[in-house]
Amino acid sequence: MIFHTPILAMILASVITSIIVLWSAFFALKVVRHWDITSGHARQLTLEKRTYLVTTALKFVLALELFSLILFVTNADQMAPMFTGAMCAVGVLNVNEYGMPALLLKLAVFFGASVWLILNHADEQGRDYPLAKHKYALLTILAPLVLITSLIQFLYFYNLHADVITSCCSRLFVPEGKGLQASLSAMDPMSALYMLFISFGLLVLLAFWLRGSKRNNRFGRALFGPVAIGFFTVAIIAITSVISSYIYEQPHHHCPFDILKWQYGYIGFALYIPLFTGTAFGLAAGLMSLFPTPSSLLEAYPRMIARNITISAVLMTIFMAFILLAIGRSHLILFG
Repeated sequence: MIFHTPILAMILASVITSIIVLWSAFFALKVVRHWDITSGHARQLTLEKRTYLVTTALKFVLALELFSLILFVTNADQMAPMFTGAMCAVGVLNVNEYGMPALLLKLAVFFGASVWLILNHADEQGRDYPLAKHKYALLTILAPLVLITSLIQFLYFYNLHADVITSCCSRLFVPEGKGLQASLSAMDPMSALYMLFISFGLLVLLAFWLRGSKRNNRFGRALFGPVAIGFFTVAIIAITSVISSYIYEQPHHHCPFDILKWQYGYIGFALYIPLFTGTAFGLAAGLMSLFPTPSSLLEAYPRMIARNITISAVLMTIFMAFILLAIGRSHLILFG
């Protein structure tokens, strides 16, 4: 299995990413300890010169990690016929104990990499690298996560064996089962929809309030990050417990992975892409609001945060539009 072409590509990408991120993390420690833009010391000049190289390499490998998540899930779905009992990505991810942890870690890397890239873009707008210490401090946290993810992903691929009988979504995402998947499936559909629309309303209201606020409301903008994460969590719950059933037009089918298949018009991509990217922009806005406004970006920095909040709200609105489309065109009647 490990010689499967997409698997080799993902392993190679993770090795390249790990090497560059580890090298960059050592550089990041030097930046966090010694960076002083007002200094003319040779060490500072060396750090500034190396920043260009490190940043360029990081932008490439972290962008690669964003696409790696999509490849990881789609590859698992395409490999389902190779395993007894697997009908979609869920069965392939459950072939061994490393599959689901690898997916969750890759999700964490996706958000971490997205936030770092957005923060780096803001830093590049200033003439004096005003966010250098912040973005490299974030990198020291992101680097161990990337390395652990690469290791768990390799262990998952290395331990893939075709002679294993696995469990798929028809056995995991059922209210009568045990575990997190069963708990999500068993949630009352009406409650899940109420939670989804209320949390979306709170997110949009907060975005409009912050946009209309004339003063630099750092607390409100910092609050947008947790609100975005809260909406993301509720959205995943709603997709699993009720939205997926509308898409499949079957009240007992709750798999959040099958909606990525061609049989359902790839609507899962239309849901997950704006949801994930919108959450990333919301997280970035919340994190950036925790930092003092740089003197070189007194006017631009608040606008960047406001733009990230707007992008997040727009993407979440697109997500909700596809949710309504999925419900509206479904022949399944769950209420009334």
